[in-house]
Amino acid sequence: MDFSQKNVIVTGGASGIGKAVVKGIVEGEGHAIIVDLNMEAAEKLRQELGETRSSVYKVDLGDSNEIRTVFGQILKDFGQIHVLINCAGIVSTLPFDQVTQDEWNKTISINLTGVFTAISAIYPSMKENSYGRIVNVSSVAGKIGGGLLGTSAYAASKAGVIGLTKAVAREGAPYGIICNAICPSLTMTPMTSNINDEKRKKIISGIPLGRGASTDEIANVINFYASDLASFVTGEISDVDGGITMDG
Repeated sequence: MDFSQKNVIVTGGASGIGKAVVKGIVEGEGHAIIVDLNMEAAEKLRQELGETRSSVYKVDLGDSNEIRTVFGQILKDFGQIHVLINCAGIVSTLPFDQVTQDEWNKTISINLTGVFTAISAIYPSMKENSYGRIVNVSSVAGKIGGGLLGTSAYAASKAGVIGLTKAVAREGAPYGIICNAICPSLTMTPMTSNINDEKRKKIISGIPLGRGASTDEIANVINFYASDLASFVTGEISDVDGGITMDG
């Protein structure tokens, strides 16, 4: 996939799915802008990819003011951002009757409000340039109400991302802004590495393909939507879940 002459922001780009996305962007000759809280991992990835092929910015995706400040600086530094990919997120696994207000607020602030703020900070520039590609990482949990890793707070936050994606796609279309989302199921990332064997087997038993996804398998679909190969697709919510939902 060709990302030459494209500046691409990837939130959560230092690890997991985001890291695989960043590698795909660089392989496609794009400039990857890694936005993450973990600067050690981000700088390590930058060194691995080559300092001229990527940049690193520290952002707490739970802090809307910080997102707007840093994204404003990114726009000053690069002039135009062609693609925004929102990979950053946290999981909440507590049963509904154990979800505290703080747990709810934290999950929503990072997984949904953080995505809104990131898009909001870049949208006017994309509109001005009559070009934008936005890809949001939701989750199969946002469609089926949890049931794999995340539970109520997580499912609600990811369902919100689906609604936000469709709204941005509808309103951005006249200005050349395309917005899509993907819904992964179990993916082999650092966030899922601490699942015990019993729970892992239970989750996999519900996946028709009988396994979790590699980060590359998720990133391939994300990068497709981020590229001009998907130039006539917007408002699409794609399941990359091994066959769990199979919705039509």
